[in-house]
Amino acid sequence: MAGGNNTEPIGVATERHGAVFAALRQILKPYENQFAAKTDKPGNCYFETHAASLNGRRLFFAGAKIKKNYVSFYLPPLYMFPDLLNRISPGLKKLKQGQSCFNFTKMDRDCFDELHQLTQSAFQRLKSEALL
Repeated sequence: MAGGNNTEPIGVATERHGAVFAALRQILKPYENQFAAKTDKPGNCYFETHAASLNGRRLFFAGAKIKKNYVSFYLPPLYMFPDLLNRISPGLKKLKQGQSCFNFTKMDRDCFDELHQLTQSAFQRLKSEALL
């Protein structure tokens, strides 16, 4: 892969982003029955609690979405429990945008595995805090 070269054909990027989205969507699969799917279609999924939370609205648990140049994975419980990020690897930290979003441009099995564990920890934390 050439460094700094953004001349990749659109179809190649689209296919790669589709594969990344599919891998991220698999991270969310175990939670399908625990949460309501606000959106669940190709390229975009968004899971939230079934019942209203403290502020009277449903709590956004997690989601993934294909954007123009990358695929985003959102894990909003990280706002509530920032200590969950204390032990993330430098590789995953590099992909973090803001407090609870990770942007991927290619497949990264190690980061996906770590994100899977982080998602599981966030779910357990919400459960232990009686927020589900």
